[in-house]
Amino acid sequence: MPDNLAAHLRLMLVTDDRLVAGRDLIELARAAVRGGVTAVQLRLKQASARELLALAQALCAELPVPVLVNDRPDVALIAGVGVHLGPEDVPVRLARRVLGGMTIIGASVGTPAELARGEGADYWGVGPWRATGTKGDAGDAIGVEGFRAVVLRAEGLPCIAIGGIRPEDIPLVLRA
Repeated sequence: MPDNLAAHLRLMLVTDDRLVAGRDLIELARAAVRGGVTAVQLRLKQASARELLALAQALCAELPVPVLVNDRPDVALIAGVGVHLGPEDVPVRLARRVLGGMTIIGASVGTPAELARGEGADYWGVGPWRATGTKGDAGDAIGVEGFRAVVLRAEGLPCIAIGGIRPEDIPLVLRA
């Protein structure tokens, strides 16, 4: 795990099946890193475990930033990358037992009521900031006030604003 995890999570690219369809994901990720991305989350809901594994390994070999796989601690373990877990995935504590203490584990937390689901994670993905077309089941937008409420309860744990973030939101996210 990186020494300063918050710095490595400053700007995370989260991939999406629809947005990368027909394009070279490795080149897209390389370009994103050149543009300032500090971590890549491989979130491809339609990909098989085999496809995710191959892409995770390729991204890890090609990129100088942390790579995480969405929802799949099994793939993360084999690929030697981190994992981001949502509410329907295995609990963080179980993933930690399998992956160990050196693997980055993130968890989705949308409200203060959901904090327990993120216990033991290395960072929280907090949102959705606003409604997003890439994740229909993300829940209601929480905006700056909802994000701030979770960050205040995180007790120093790095928090990433997720869901519909636009460039003009960055100053609000950073202040929160």
